[in-house]
This record gives sequence, structure tokens and C-alpha cells, in this order.
Amino acid sequence: MTVRSLAIPEVLVFEPQTFRDDRGWFRVLYNCDAMAKAGLRDTFVQDNISFSARGVLRGLHWQVPIPQGKLVTCVTGRVFDVAVDIRPDSPTFSQWVSEELDAERGNAIWVPPGFAHGFLVLSDTSHVLYRNTAGYIADGQRSLRFDAPEIGIEWPDTGTPVSLSPKDEDAMSWAEYLRVGPQG
Repeated sequence: MTVRSLAIPEVLVFEPQTFRDDRGWFRVLYNCDAMAKAGLRDTFVQDNISFSARGVLRGLHWQVPIPQGKLVTCVTGRVFDVAVDIRPDSPTFSQWVSEELDAERGNAIWVPPGFAHGFLVLSDTSHVLYRNTAGYIADGQRSLRFDAPEIGIEWPDTGTPVSLSPKDEDAMSWAEYLRVGPQG
């Protein structure tokens, strides 16, 4: 498994090795020792999976009062995955990084606690698996506008209108986030 940092060094991308033969292929999605060598020593307590169609955008989400770290991989299809640094005291505050997650490659992105996370589905459909460091708290979920001009995420054009959930339609603006902070 290879590991690389994105422009925000705490956000890591893991590229597993795939073993192919005439029966198909095999890969290791998660290896505790390999992750620990890369500095990821968090314990995962909950796995989630989502199914979405082309043009669905989920995010940008984070959770309070117990922030979640997320190891995210696309098990079918392709997604454009984004992490936004929302840690007010961070030198990379308000910056974003992205990675295209692709089931064929099996790559995964580590989104540390203190980041807002989201993705846009690029393929006809996708299944996205999240390994979380904290359990989900329904009234603790927060959402930031995916199209906040102050952040300037360059989402790819899927050829399909972006589809949002009602909570993401009503997500807070960047100005509101700056007023209420990460606990929002």
C-alpha cells in the first residue's frame, strides 16, 4: 500500500495493491499496521456505506461535539471527494483538497477530525464506504454550503444537475460558519 499527502498534509491518500488473476482480483482496503506507519492511529468505531446516482453531491459535513475522522473509499463507481479545513487555528484554515476515488483503483482518502467532507458522484452510480472514528450523532451533524464562493471548490461538471438533500440545500454559508464556528 502506498501513501501520499495532499496539499494539506494531514489529508492522506492510500493506494492499495491489487492482485489480479483469471478469477478477478483481490485487494486489502484497510491494514492497521500500514495505516499506523502513515501516522493514522485512530480507532474506527463505525462503518457506513452510501449509494448515490450521478450528480448527487453529499456534503460538506462534519460532526459535533465529537469530531469524526473518516477513511473514505469508493467501492463501486467514481466520486470527486473533498476535504475542507475548518479548524480556525490551522495554517490551512478554509483551504480544500480533493481526490478522485475510483473503485477500479481502490484508493481511499483520510479526512481527519476538524475537516468538512463531501463528494460528488461522477459515474452512473456509486457506493461509498466510510470508516469513522466516532459514531454518528444526528443532532450533531453540521453542513456547510458546497458552493461557498469564499472556499472556491472547483467541482467537476457531471453533465447532470447537482442533486442535494434538503439539509444540504439549507447548509450554512461561510459567513455564518465564521460567526458560529466549528461547533455551530
